[in-house]
Amino acid sequence: MSSPKLFSPGPIDVSPETFAAMSRTMIGHRGSEFEALYASLQPGLQAIFGTSRPVFVSTSSAWGVMEGALRNLARKKVLSLCCGAFSDKWLDVAKKCGYDADSVQVEWGQQIDPEVVRSKLAEGGFDTVTFIHSETSTGVLNDLAAISKVVKSFPETMLIVDTVSSLSTVPVDMDANGIDVMLAGVQKALALPPGLCVFAVSEAGMERAKGTPNRGYYFDFVEFAKNAALNNTPSTPAISILYGLQFILGEIEKEGIEARFARHAKTNAMIHAWGAKRGFEHFAPEGFRSTALTCFKTPEGFDLSGFIKALKTKHNFLINGGYGKIKGTTFRISNMGNETEATMQELIDAMEDVLG
Repeated sequence: MSSPKLFSPGPIDVSPETFAAMSRTMIGHRGSEFEALYASLQPGLQAIFGTSRPVFVSTSSAWGVMEGALRNLARKKVLSLCCGAFSDKWLDVAKKCGYDADSVQVEWGQQIDPEVVRSKLAEGGFDTVTFIHSETSTGVLNDLAAISKVVKSFPETMLIVDTVSSLSTVPVDMDANGIDVMLAGVQKALALPPGLCVFAVSEAGMERAKGTPNRGYYFDFVEFAKNAALNNTPSTPAISILYGLQFILGEIEKEGIEARFARHAKTNAMIHAWGAKRGFEHFAPEGFRSTALTCFKTPEGFDLSGFIKALKTKHNFLINGGYGKIKGTTFRISNMGNETEATMQELIDAMEDVLG
């Protein structure tokens, strides 16, 4: 049997057409061919980011830029907004980088309250905030506009936003929200193999970086900007993935970004409707649920591992049995990337067959 089709929260299924685009003949990364490839990515990336700023490409996971953003922008005190495994980890990363780091902490499965963020920032001393828009571990979609508005009311505080599982599924509007660093890995809704992070930095963020000592080299934002001005990267890029990204951006342009948002909303709603029919309870509260994936609570007595195994064995589909401290007590189903109403119905039919 071939490898299972992934309906897990990332990496997700990569289309044959994307793999074909990635199989193009290799080129050097210090010549005109690569410069043309790099330049071709900018309009599409800027459109989905909602920015007029250059969008950089880093050959790394998103965590490379998440740590790098701290090394470029943070000076003394970091506030991490924590509501799940990945936002909690960002707090830990800040501490391991040597920063004085504090948090706004809510129970996993709950959203960040903007007014609690305001009260915490009002204590003073914070120069950087880390925030995850869509917490992939819990399926919570936080209120990006409201959180951004609060943080930007503290002018000396930089806002770093992870849009790893929200970019291209809902509007993010970097410039309109005053975000200083916005980043995403391409293995989520952009439906590419792992190994690339795309990110953009505001003018204020870049000025902060220029005055920050000990930024290192690999994730030095100033180096990224210098090279981007020449349509290049500081270090050897993942050229094959960039060819895949070029293809995906072309597909997004053909579909239209608003149509892409609508498609994700429809496929997400299909999983919600299936869950309601089967009596599965959402882990994330109503009004704060990701449109890229759904996180359900595992009912008492439900054989989750057996369900996942049977779905894979019988239908060659793979979903995820939860992450971190809620592994086993939740399960997650992705609808992001290239999935359509037809492909999600195939999954639903398969899950119905397994459940009986």
